[in-house]
Order: sequence, then structure tokens, then C-alpha cells
Amino acid sequence: MPVAPPPHNAVSEPGIGADGLEARIAVVGRDLASSLGRVLSQVPGTPSGPQALASSLGVDKVLTSRLLKATRSGDPMAVAHHVPGPEPLRRVLRAAAKKGVDAALIEAAGEAVERFEHLIRCDAGDRSALDAIISSWLPEARRDFELRRKQAAFRAMSQLRGAMVNLNPSAVLLSPSEDGERIDVVWVIGLLGLQRLRPGVKVKFTTRNMEDDHAPRRPETLAGRPYETLDEARLDEFCDSPPAILELHRAGRMIHYMLAGDAFGPGSSTDFVMVEVNRRELERLGPGAGRKTHVFAEVETPAKLLVLDVIVHRDLFAGVTPELLIFDTSGEGVASPNDPTRDVDRYDLVESIQIISESGVDSLRIAGFPRYLELLRRVFASTGWDEHEFRTYRARVEYPIYGSQVTVAFGPNGG
Repeated sequence: MPVAPPPHNAVSEPGIGADGLEARIAVVGRDLASSLGRVLSQVPGTPSGPQALASSLGVDKVLTSRLLKATRSGDPMAVAHHVPGPEPLRRVLRAAAKKGVDAALIEAAGEAVERFEHLIRCDAGDRSALDAIISSWLPEARRDFELRRKQAAFRAMSQLRGAMVNLNPSAVLLSPSEDGERIDVVWVIGLLGLQRLRPGVKVKFTTRNMEDDHAPRRPETLAGRPYETLDEARLDEFCDSPPAILELHRAGRMIHYMLAGDAFGPGSSTDFVMVEVNRRELERLGPGAGRKTHVFAEVETPAKLLVLDVIVHRDLFAGVTPELLIFDTSGEGVASPNDPTRDVDRYDLVESIQIISESGVDSLRIAGFPRYLELLRRVFASTGWDEHEFRTYRARVEYPIYGSQVTVAFGPNGG
């Protein structure tokens, strides 16, 4: 099949700007859609579905499915994102030529494929880099791009770290303290499907207080007693797998929980559920404080899914919409949204926070944690709080980045 080299004006320009590259991708996407669409329309019998087209051309269905999705898209950016690579496209064109499709149409499509290949190699570097670039302009591509890369990062880090967890559900309840000046905080923490993947690996998670004006943390049980051993805070009855054996280590404002024993592999999968009550934990900020009240979950073990529910009393943060901030903690450690120097450490990801409930916990189910609602109601009953006086914001993050900090911040006004 004859193909023409890229035209002179298609040579990559050093330092091409975003606008110029966006326009170039759009042109290539339109050319691919129109030229390939004309070729497909001439395939004998004009097969309309992926299976029929695959059978007619003698290629695989996955290839024709991607091809049809791309050519039928009205957005040239989506075409460039979904279309198969240059070599698979050439296989389709060779097969179409054997079926008698007009040679001029085949040649025009071949030239469009050449320009596409030039775009990949010269402007982006490789196909993965091109997808990353397109994700900046195409929401559907961005979500897919991020999810795939986070999945790959999870696979790599779980093997390197030697541990993983299937589901990391956390809920934090915020209610005015009795003195009206501070905020009581109750943490519900779960690690479901926790396992070592290799022998000798240390697995831990941490709870902490970030306020400098507060004394070392002395968390209590649901019964209101400070606990010295972890057994007093555990709720093993909410575990589906065998309950994890953990060791507690205090370090000032931090409490570390270490997975005990040396079991590893799929047969070592275990669950852990605990509740930690912290009276007067946070300062209740006034409208003029100029600071944000925030809570966060750290990704200390590679996880498939993190769910953070922030359950807030109606008297707190009136009229304030919380924001979701995901920080990279690899350089400077745990981040505060009140520290502007940490803005550069924020990940730009598609995740967002949602209002799940304006009142009560009926709608707060989590797939994979069937007794979650029962657990929350246990907490409300023990604290004496009325669940219908609370609203819930949820951050749901698939394959959260290992070493990141998922933060929900309120403020600075309305505290």
C-alpha cells in the first residue's frame, strides 16, 4: 500500500505551545475520522457492528470496536484518544484493500495514519504520552488515563511495599464540643482485605492531630475511656475476614498501628475495624479566623479503593462547601491546607467530593462493607448524637496514590 511521507509543514516544532499542539491533534483526529470512515463505508456489505466488521476484514473484534468508537465520535480529540495505533490501523487498511475498497481512499487514509504516527513520535514521544496530553483537554480521556496509571502504580507499589488492602473505608464525625469552643472528632477506620504480599514486611497506619496548640492525643473508646491497648478500640464483630492483630505505638500527636505476626500471601488476608473518639480535638474557628478546618486520610498501604466520609453536624461550617485536596507527601510529609507553601504538592486529579446525605446515614452504603451502616449507627448511639442532625460529604478515590494525603477542608469561614 503506497504511503506518503509527512508533509514539510508537519515537522515537529521545538517548544510548540499547548494551543498549537491542541490544534494539531484536532486536525489529525478529524483527518483520521473522515478518511477511515470513508474506507469503512466501502467495505462490502457495509458491516455496522464490531463483530461483523471484524469477520469481514479478518481482524480481531477489539480492534474494530476501538476503530468504530473513534470514527463515530464527533470530537477530534476523542478520535485521537480512542483510535488504535498506527500499525493496527495499517492492518485494517490492508484488509480493506484486499476486499476491493477504492485505492484512492486507502491511500488517503494511509497518509492520515502517517500523520498520526508522526504526531505520536515527534510531538508526544510515545502513545502513552499522547494520551496524557489529550487527557488535559478531554474529560473522558482524563478519567480513563488517570485510572489506568493509578492501577499500574498500585500494582507496582503493592509489590515493592509488600502489602495491600482491598478497601480502606474511613468515616470522621465532627460535632461541637460541650464547651462550644472546640470540635469533637470520632474516627471510624477500616482496613478490609489487608495482607502482606512478602515475608518480613512491616505494615502500619497512623492517626494524628496536626494542631500545635493541643496536648498529645489521648483518644477514647466509644464507652468514653482512654485506651492504652488497641483491643479496647477494636470492633472485631464488624470484620468479615479474621480480625487483624495489631500493635499500638504512641509518638506524641501520632499513634502508629503495626500489623503483628509474619503471615503473608492470599491466605493471610485480614480485616481491621476500630473507632477512636477524640473530645475537643479541633479548634472551632470563627468567621474571621482565616484558616481552614480539615481532616484527612493518609494512603500508607497501597489500596484498591479509599472511601472517606466526613459526617458533619449541622451547626458546623454553615454555608461552606468543602474542597477535596490530594497532596503528595513524599517530599515534605503531611500537609496542611493552611500552609500555602504546600500548594505545589497538590495532585491535579479528577476526583471530587460529593454530598451523599443531608440527614442521616441511610444512603451511606459502601460496596464491600455490608455492615457499614450498622457500624455508624453504633457510633451515633454510643455518643448520644442524633444522626439526622448530620450531613455527609464523601470522597471516593479508586487506587489512591501511595504516599498521598486525601484531605477534606472547610473554610475559612462558617466554622
